[in-house]
Amino acid sequence: MPEPTLFFLGVVVLVALIFDFTNGAHDSANAIATIVSTKVLSPRTAVLLAAVLNLGGAFIGTHVAKTIGSGIVNPEMVAGSQTLVLAALLGAIFWNLLTWHWGLPSSSSHALIGGLIGAAVTHGGWGVLHYKSIALKVVIPLVLSPLSGFAVGYLLMLALSWLFVRAHPRTVNTAFKKLQIVSSAFMATSHGMNDAQKTMGIITLALFTFHQIPEMTVPGWVKVSCALAMGLGTAMGGWKIVKTMGHKIFKLEPIHGFAAETSAALVITGASLIGAPVSTTHTISASVIGVGASKRLSAVRWGVAESMIMAWVMTIPASGLVASICFWAMELLGLDM
Repeated sequence: MPEPTLFFLGVVVLVALIFDFTNGAHDSANAIATIVSTKVLSPRTAVLLAAVLNLGGAFIGTHVAKTIGSGIVNPEMVAGSQTLVLAALLGAIFWNLLTWHWGLPSSSSHALIGGLIGAAVTHGGWGVLHYKSIALKVVIPLVLSPLSGFAVGYLLMLALSWLFVRAHPRTVNTAFKKLQIVSSAFMATSHGMNDAQKTMGIITLALFTFHQIPEMTVPGWVKVSCALAMGLGTAMGGWKIVKTMGHKIFKLEPIHGFAAETSAALVITGASLIGAPVSTTHTISASVIGVGASKRLSAVRWGVAESMIMAWVMTIPASGLVASICFWAMELLGLDM
């Protein structure tokens, strides 16, 4: 590979790791918002816990990475495009930073998928997409993961309320402060298991399009670098989003935090095992709403939930549009060969 092309590949990998870092920072709220808002752990301790377990979860499996790398676009049809992955990442990073600034818990996962679709279609037309895989592993989970999070959170909270109906509130709070540490750890691990693999998949696709690997198999160094970037990003925290999820949706107590985290982690882990790149943000947000709704519908601040849903709906088309513009601009500059 000529030296300038190798340099450009290095830039693409670096930008991918920056995206992974912003993903960790943006989505750190997924694992720690409830445990911080209920004052079970201090913010610093909670972030450290989430960072370490995000790092560990990133090494569990590669099913999601394979979906991102070869299940969205046909790798053979985009091989040789030097700017496709970079344009996809720029679209995703733009949306991540914008929603991070607004404090909206949107989906980094769907920002990446939207960016990849936008750049790929601009490069090779609509024929480059794997429509069946997108339908089965993106569109359906996009709808089912928050619905599942809501339903499991609602039902689990009802079950816990029934089990502890006669218990003294102080006893319940004391018990669930300890249990919430376990549920938060489960949530952080499941987050790393699903989200870090997305960047693994995008880097593997870049290596394939630059003809550096013969097939879509995730190299070991990619796993390690993505895991570290995700862990470091999580350590930075995402405090605006923590505030939205921990305080603005529903006033949480330790038992509510435990129910929301456990419900979301179960849904995310199940999705990871079948290779579905679901939104951890959508899932935990919907779980929090489900837990709140089990108490009474008026306990949920539905105006905040409505703003979050609008951000979810806009994520794929918005990041796809930005990625398309980036690809087109780099093509005009003669960067895509």
